[in-house]
This record gives sequence, structure tokens and C-alpha cells, in this order.
Amino acid sequence: MKPSFAITLSLLGLAALPGCGKKAATQAPAAPPPEVAVVTLAPRRIELSTELPGRTTAYRVAEVRPQVSGIILKRLFTEGGEVKAGEQLYQIDPAPYQASFDSAKAAVARSEAALNVAKLLAERRQRLAAANAISRQELDDANASHDQAKADLASAKAALEAARINLAYTEVLSPISGRIGRSSVTEGALVTSNQTVPLATVHQLDPIYVDVTQSSLELLRLRRDVATGKLKQANNDEAAVTLVLEDGTEYPEAGKLQFSEVAVDPGTGSVTLRAVFPNPRRELLPGMFVRATVKEGTKEEAILVPQRGVTRNQKGEPTALVVGEANKVELRVLKAERAIGDSWLVTDGVKAGDRVIVEGLQKIRPGMEARVVGFAPPVAGAPSPSAATASASASGASASASR
Repeated sequence: MKPSFAITLSLLGLAALPGCGKKAATQAPAAPPPEVAVVTLAPRRIELSTELPGRTTAYRVAEVRPQVSGIILKRLFTEGGEVKAGEQLYQIDPAPYQASFDSAKAAVARSEAALNVAKLLAERRQRLAAANAISRQELDDANASHDQAKADLASAKAALEAARINLAYTEVLSPISGRIGRSSVTEGALVTSNQTVPLATVHQLDPIYVDVTQSSLELLRLRRDVATGKLKQANNDEAAVTLVLEDGTEYPEAGKLQFSEVAVDPGTGSVTLRAVFPNPRRELLPGMFVRATVKEGTKEEAILVPQRGVTRNQKGEPTALVVGEANKVELRVLKAERAIGDSWLVTDGVKAGDRVIVEGLQKIRPGMEARVVGFAPPVAGAPSPSAATASASASGASASASR
């Protein structure tokens, strides 16, 4: 073969190579649609509840103060113990009040005697006046003396009652039943009537109040949902409430919502709700921080979207990818009301029957076609595929080393 003819054949072969590659690329099969796992939304009946921070408050609080002045002779209770209503707590020196009582009692006896004399005199002068033996003026004077004696007796009896009350106040009694705190005075201390500092404070702890705060916006939403029928309540005044204590343990007794405050706090924009709980073991003490779960009601047709299928756009709005007709992917902007477990309660953006993508989000875009498979939630405690592969690899390596 001549050299020039061989060179020509080589050049023709090189020129044909690009054409062959282009034909091969044209004949390559198209890539299959990305595979995604979806959850088909279905309405369900759920119980809605709200967890709110709160503090415990005594059911009743009584600050014990003396109503008469004097020296404390005895303290008759144990600090921190239980007291009953009407139980004596302190004894104030009764001697001066006993003397006042005795004096008032004597004044009553003196007034009664004076009244008896005035009565007899008035009756005698009445008979004399009837016989024209005395003047009309003398009769009027006798009647006036009788009336004055009656008034003096009434005044003396009132003074006797005041002395009796003051004498009784020397025994300082508990106004309510409950647990009493520490005493601010000891025997020999001088106390004064209606002093500012209480002698002791009694708290009624069974039952006990729990005051929680709720946003006024949430309260408006709750009332609006109840009014429109979106949320069903048995009785808001008797809504069930449960507690979680500061250490994370659940309080065994259930309470009831008693009332909500009639005004909104202008500083925080919140409303105070008060629940009442039984406290037979005195486990709850005033001032404790708790978390209260208030059961709001039942939502019959709730749509829950798994949180793993919800993302946020640049505006911060929750969004989800939904597989629509012809398996085309659509972007939906959601209106998520609250989180319930591992899902969002959604009120707008999706509906029952929609297929929300929960796996494969990173390889799909709106407008693309997707190949749908069912979603299999991971079983708690089961090893992940990567962990199983790693375990198998380690086992194979160990076997190879032993051989």
C-alpha cells in the first residue's frame, strides 16, 4: 500500500470518530424519574391541648394579727404544723381586759338599779298627777329621768359587750384550717392592735390553685374555633388540666380549669387562667413552678403533616412538596397552627388525599416527575442500614483475619 493512501485512510477514520460518539449519546436511555416516599394525608380526630407555665398559689391565705394590744403569754402551736379553724394560736395577757370587763359589768348593774328607781318614781308621780297632787312639770321630769335611765343602761350594756369582745380577742384564733408558718414573735413580746407585721400566716393547701398565663391571641383563636365549630368543648369552665413538676415528674392528681382573668395584662399581652387541684399529700407548695397541660377540646377533621416533609422558604413560611396529577411535583405553602408530636397541624395549603413527600426531598424540584413509593417509618431500636453494613463488614474482616 502506498504511504499517501494509508495516511488518507487514517484521516478519514479520525473524522468519523465524533460522529460515532454523537450517535451513541443520542441512543442512550433517559434517566428514570427520582424515587420519593410519600405520606397520603387523611383526616383524623385529635385531642388538642396546650402546655403553659405556671405557679402554685394557696387556696386561702390568712395573716394572723392581734386585735388588742398586750404581752404574749403563750404560743400554742407548732411551726409548720396543721391547725384547725378556731384553734387558739396565742394567748395575750388578759388581766387588763378582764378588769375592764368586770368594770363594765358593774356599770350595767348600776344602770339597772338606777332604771328601777326611775321607773318607780315615774309610776308614783303618774298616780299623783292623776289626783292633781303634783304639777305637770314634775310628772314630765320623772318620765324624762326614766327614759334617761333606760338609755344609760343600753350604753352600759354596749360597753360591757365591747369589754367582752376585747377580752375574747386576747385568745388569738386561727381564722382558717391549713398549715401555719413560722411565728414572728415569742412569749413576752409586746404586740399592738392591728399591727402591720402578722404574728403568723396560715395557708390552706388542699385544694390548691395553679395560675398559668396564656397569650390573648391564643385565647381569641380558641374561642373563635369553638364558636365556629372547628373545635368541640364539653365545658370550658371544667376543662381538665394536668401538671408536670419542676423535676419532670407528672403530678398524679388531675385538676380543673376554674376561670380566666377578665382583663389582659398590658405589659405581657397575656391572660391568667386559674386551675384548682386536689393536694391531699401536701406535695404542692405555694410558689412552685409547674407546667400545666390544658385540654382545649377535640378537632374532628384534623390534617397532620409529618414534620420531616415540611421545610421553610426564604420568607420563613412552612412549605411542602406534594405529588399531584401525572406524578408531577407541586410546591405548597402551608398554614401550620401547632406541632403535635412529630407532625404539624395544618389548616391550609393541603387537604385530605394529598401525597406529601417525606423522603427524597433533596433530589426533587417543583415541576419534576417523581416515582412514588410508600413511606416506611423506621422501627424504634432497629439498626440503620449503614450500621448493619458496617457490622457485616467488620464481621467479614474478622473472619478473613482468622483464616
